[in-house]
Amino acid sequence: MEKNYFVHESSYVDEGCTIGEGTKIWHFSHIMKDCAIGPKCNIGQNVVISPGVVLGEGVKIQNNVSVYTGVVCEDGVFLGPSCVFTNVINPRAFIERKDEYRKTTIKKGASIGANATIVCGHDIGRYAFIGAGSVVTKNVPDYAMVYGTPARIHGYVCQCGVKLHFTDGEACCPTCGKKYELKNEIVKEID
Repeated sequence: MEKNYFVHESSYVDEGCTIGEGTKIWHFSHIMKDCAIGPKCNIGQNVVISPGVVLGEGVKIQNNVSVYTGVVCEDGVFLGPSCVFTNVINPRAFIERKDEYRKTTIKKGASIGANATIVCGHDIGRYAFIGAGSVVTKNVPDYAMVYGTPARIHGYVCQCGVKLHFTDGEACCPTCGKKYELKNEIVKEID
């Protein structure tokens, strides 16, 4: 059977993976067993996808990222260069803790900036934006723009990534025109 995705000759794909149509896996990457990679993903150079990781459609992973067991990336997620995931809270080289992996979900359309660290067990909300170099130590709400160490909310962004400015609890994106409501620190798109 002819494969309908691209894998550079320097990369490895272990048996038991499913890889969607149109996905591209570039130089020196390793896709480990039992991964589920959706269609139209772009996996950059020197990327490791650990066993059991799930990537939705159109996920873009930049160079030098390791996506560890327990991570789920929904459709349209962007992982910036050298961002980092953990999967155990208290690692020790001499103690095996594979039964303690914590799940981390990066929800639809979220972006994680270069060199950010995502501590396991925390979810990143839909269309959230994690600034470069941030350390995420708690859940991030939908549309939140967070940065810093530890990462804190510094505003909210549209689905297209432009910062929103709320007046009386409502905002309209100046770029795409989508409208949003902010109530009790929760942002929702409105018609």
